[in-house]
Amino acid sequence: MNQFTPYNIYGIIGYPLGHSMSPLIHTTSFQDYNIPAVLVPFATPPQEIAALFKSVRLLNIRGLCVTIPHKQTIIPYLDEVTEHVKKAGAANLVYWHGDKLCGDNTDIVGFMEPLKSKKLSAEYNKVLLLGAGGAARAAVVGLQELGYTNITVTDIADDSAQILANEFNLKTIKWEDRGEVEAQIIINSTPLGMTGKFEDQTPYKQAWFKGKGVAYDIVYTPYNTRFRQEAEQAGWESISGREMFIGQANAQFKIWTGKDLSERAKQAVIDALTKK
Repeated sequence: MNQFTPYNIYGIIGYPLGHSMSPLIHTTSFQDYNIPAVLVPFATPPQEIAALFKSVRLLNIRGLCVTIPHKQTIIPYLDEVTEHVKKAGAANLVYWHGDKLCGDNTDIVGFMEPLKSKKLSAEYNKVLLLGAGGAARAAVVGLQELGYTNITVTDIADDSAQILANEFNLKTIKWEDRGEVEAQIIINSTPLGMTGKFEDQTPYKQAWFKGKGVAYDIVYTPYNTRFRQEAEQAGWESISGREMFIGQANAQFKIWTGKDLSERAKQAVIDALTKK
């Protein structure tokens, strides 16, 4: 008789969780490597975070992906965090290191990879960042690590943009004036365009795309957001949030297991998102 090996439990926490592809990409990879583990969704309202982390420690849950709105609020519940968490002020990964519960921010690595692979010329040096929330913080850390210094941030809430600008030495512009900024890289870190009530919206008008550039949408559902479609129609290149999602998930899986995501898992997400 074969000895039964209980499954290790991993989770993703957020609220709500309807759009997450994390269970698909991680559980498929666990299966492909014959790792007895599964990643399951834990829809966790903000008021239940303290109880959730008690459960993580009590039940020895082996790791967590973290999404909106918990990336900043979980930090006090961790024993240690990486420099990326300290820089971004946000964590999207929880893992054990010995008996310490630790946090990392793999959004930064995931964000940087598609830009690095583009090998953009030096003339692509002005960046406009739309939105100043948690995803924007990861984008700014990644941009600055890649050497971008001319970054303008704007948000519908002026105070949010100013706080981010003060912390990272960025320029700001009022939301209603965002079309006037000269930029060769424009990044959408708002939820505008995301599947649901914002799907038919875009943070940037097609007429504002001038010359050549790269439009990077952090939104990954649907795959073809209005922001990206209109950028391409204007002659710009685009980067999908799908690339960032797979990149950050790969970094998560590697921290947990020492392995890259399986090709089948990555393809499963590509297939699922392309259909949306």
